[in-house]
Amino acid sequence: MTSTDQESGPTVPLARRLTTWHQDAFAAMQRWSWLSDLTDRTTAVVDPVYDRYRSTLAVELMHGGRWVGHSLHPALSDLPIGLWSSVFVLDLAGEDAPANGRRMGPAATLSAAGLVAAAATAATGVADWNVSDGEDRKVGLFHGLLNAAGTLLQGASLAARVSGRRGTARTLGAGSLAVTAAAGFVGGHLVQGRAVMVNRVATTTGPTRWVRAVEDGDLPEDTPVGCEVEGRQVLLFRHDGEVHALDDLCSHAGALLHRGEVEGCSIVCPLHMSAFDLRDGSIVRGPAHHPQPVLPARVRNGWIEVRGSQPRSRRK
Repeated sequence: MTSTDQESGPTVPLARRLTTWHQDAFAAMQRWSWLSDLTDRTTAVVDPVYDRYRSTLAVELMHGGRWVGHSLHPALSDLPIGLWSSVFVLDLAGEDAPANGRRMGPAATLSAAGLVAAAATAATGVADWNVSDGEDRKVGLFHGLLNAAGTLLQGASLAARVSGRRGTARTLGAGSLAVTAAAGFVGGHLVQGRAVMVNRVATTTGPTRWVRAVEDGDLPEDTPVGCEVEGRQVLLFRHDGEVHALDDLCSHAGALLHRGEVEGCSIVCPLHMSAFDLRDGSIVRGPAHHPQPVLPARVRNGWIEVRGSQPRSRRK
């Protein structure tokens, strides 16, 4: 039997499915017409509300923003998962019954705490969903639907637990945890597979020497100019005669910052309206979590030159 015959045999497709089933599943999800329609309808309702309040401190805090340094939603999601997992363990151990005449036992208390945490997690998730785009929106909505189903099951479990129907409560609690785990898997795909809400400029360092970017006369005062320097997108800005250079790719979602509007000495990302100080790259307004990397800049022989971060010396 030739190698070609072996590749066409039944074992290879099965082995391939075992390693690519998740890719196939998410590809199929993008073709679900009902999910596309629901995403469009949800966007039409939620986006105007978010746009109305996007510049408020409360919304930025829901993203985590500059104070947390990353999205708040993934951190909060650990709370309901952990609390409801504890409920499941207590159910398995048979220690979910209330004691000393109390209406709620330890399992019910943990279940209720998980519901409160789930509400906060959902609120931050909706905020992050509003700054996602395209395919990520559909996957994110499905992630939210699974979480909502898991929360409803947990709420029904708590109601059954308080009313003394322990068997029903255990079944509903186990179902809630299973659905929530599936939602966590979808959320993991968004972060690890789709790079949603990650720092897009975390590894950009070059160039390691002074390199010409644009001619000095091509950078007017208080007007951002984008250019490419040895494969790196760089934003140049001159204010009061001093030249500043930042990474042009927004750390939040990778949009080109030089296409945004300037507000004083801040540049507003055209994609999700994050604002960065053009002088030092600091965050003026979220939803961005990470400041823009700053590049040294100078004027030499009629050219504006920039240099990236110097390579770090290895410790011996």
